Amino acid sequence: MNHYMISVGINPSQADKELTVMFCGQGQPLPSHKIGPTLHGYYLVHTVTAGQGHFEMKDKAYTCRSGDTFFIYPDEVVSYQADDRNPWQYHWVAFKGEGAERILSSIGVTPDHPIIHSANYSRLIRIYQRIRLYLLKERQEALADLEAGGLFRLLLKQLGEANAERLPNPSKPASDMERQIGRAVRWLTVQFAEPISIDQMSKALGYHRTHLSKMFKRHTGMSPMQYLQHIRMERAKELLESRLTIEQVAASVGIGDALYFSKMFRKRYGLSPTAYRSALRR
Repeated sequence: MNHYMISVGINPSQADKELTVMFCGQGQPLPSHKIGPTLHGYYLVHTVTAGQGHFEMKDKAYTCRSGDTFFIYPDEVVSYQADDRNPWQYHWVAFKGEGAERILSSIGVTPDHPIIHSANYSRLIRIYQRIRLYLLKERQEALADLEAGGLFRLLLKQLGEANAERLPNPSKPASDMERQIGRAVRWLTVQFAEPISIDQMSKALGYHRTHLSKMFKRHTGMSPMQYLQHIRMERAKELLESRLTIEQVAASVGIGDALYFSKMFRKRYGLSPTAYRSALRR
């Protein structure tokens, strides 16, 4: 046996389509132990914790030492080998998902730049250990999947911080007013079903209502109240496709009076909510 495996935890669920941990392990290969050339049908991330080894992908060779993390992409021919004198030790996670490539890109990792160096990698080790041990011990598959997925995202976040110089360039910084308008838009978008006071929102953002309304309209083309009503009516259209009563639809978009809701809906769309629903079912 030329490769001593300490421990591997396997995720029995693997339900998340965006990013799913498949299994997590810790290895201590013997000198010169080699894997590949081969390809995998999933992603792999290895963090070297001692010794060194050699990794090849896309015709590029890398020597990885303690603190280095290397990523293997699916369907890329790779090989990796422990050093003959000072063989590496590492932790690894295998993962897959529709969002995996995008998420890796967001932390500055691509097939052409698959290495991250972390000067302080003790926290990474603890996260790997928690993922592996949880997968080994948790009997509830859904809970194991949630825990492993959450911890793995934390691991990627830590690696992203270590790779700050390669992170995608941020967009042009917004002005203070643009940030506040963005907050106001998010506030209205999330809280539209609640009783919203534009006065209270303005005070929370640190602006007089008149000034905020003026700036809001300049950026969105609508006043805050017009924007709120727009969100409410568009959501109401969606809900009218359900089995909710007109009263329930009105309440779900933050309007307690069904008659007032119907009046607003007719004014905006030219049909009462009942007529709109009937037209959908023809």
